[in-house]
Amino acid sequence: METIVLAVEPRIVKKGEANKIRKNGVVPAVVYHKGEATIAISVNELVLQKLVHSAESHIIDLQFPDGKIKRSFIKEVQFHPVTDRIIHTDFQLFSAEEIIELEVPVAVTGDSIGVEKGGKLMIILHALTVKGKPENMPDHVVIDVTNLAIGHSIHVKEIPMDSYTDLQIMDEPDTPVITVLGAKKEAEESAETEATAS
Repeated sequence: METIVLAVEPRIVKKGEANKIRKNGVVPAVVYHKGEATIAISVNELVLQKLVHSAESHIIDLQFPDGKIKRSFIKEVQFHPVTDRIIHTDFQLFSAEEIIELEVPVAVTGDSIGVEKGGKLMIILHALTVKGKPENMPDHVVIDVTNLAIGHSIHVKEIPMDSYTDLQIMDEPDTPVITVLGAKKEAEESAETEATAS
């Protein structure tokens, strides 16, 4: 998994401060680790957006003005309900031997037999919660869909983990991750969506 360096600034927590810095293109955030005091920081909004909306997960080295580096990952992101701008982020620190849980994006490989027969591939769960050591975390969980037929799904419990040593997927085992819809089913779902919207 790639490590990204992210410049951060300590901030003073006071009334109205968060809204003030947001107007300047800066996102308020906190850094925490079990047993340690929480640190209030601020991060450049544009740089953070690229990280949050990346197709890959990352380990993040938070770089402070004094040169100190704290290794972390993004634990939680809060978005504005109307504008969808990032309004707050939580970073969690960890040590090399620590077991963490990280959201890892799903990637697909192979040509589905269902798609070849006119079906449409749908990724239902775009990221999986993976538990393990940071050094073992992948950029993606790659799922082979070659044998996925129309009307069938791949569930969490059916994902081969041979390539992901010492890792565990924490999502519910029966949760569907990828499915192939038939043309008729897809049209019905589209019509239902339009009817609901109107």
